[in-house]
Amino acid sequence: MIVNLQKQMLTMETKAKLSTLWIFVLLNVIFRDLHELAKPEYLEELMNGQVTEQMLLLAGFMIEVPIAMVLLSRLLPYGANRWTNIIAAVIVLSLLIMYGTTDLDDTFFIIVKIAALSLVIWTAWRWRNPYLKQHTIGQEVSS
Repeated sequence: MIVNLQKQMLTMETKAKLSTLWIFVLLNVIFRDLHELAKPEYLEELMNGQVTEQMLLLAGFMIEVPIAMVLLSRLLPYGANRWTNIIAAVIVLSLLIMYGTTDLDDTFFIIVKIAALSLVIWTAWRWRNPYLKQHTIGQEVSS
C-alpha cells in the first residue's frame, strides 16, 4: 500500500499535488479550530471579548492563504506557481512557529501542518519546468 501511494505521488501532476497538499493543510487548520471550540476556556475568551478584531483579522489571513493556494496551485503558470507556493508555505510556517502551541492537541496539529507545509516547499522547490522538457524533446525530434 505504501509503495502504491509513493508511486501515485510520483506520477501525480505537480499542480494537483500542491493543490492537494494545501487542501490537507486547510482541513487541518479548520479541524484544529473546531477542536478549540470544545474547550470551555476558549469559549469564555470569545464570550468575554478577549478575542480582538486584530486577532480575528490575523486568523482570517491565516485561513485565507491555504484557501487561495488550493486554487492558485491549479491556475498559476509554472514560475509564478512555484514561487507562490514556496512563499505562501514559508509565511504560514512562520506564523505557526511564531504563535506556537498552547497545549497537547495544538502540538499535534502544528506538527502535521509543519510536515505538510514542508512537503509543499520541497515539492515546489524540486519542481522543474515541464515546458523546457517538452521543448527539448521537440527539438530532438525535429533534428
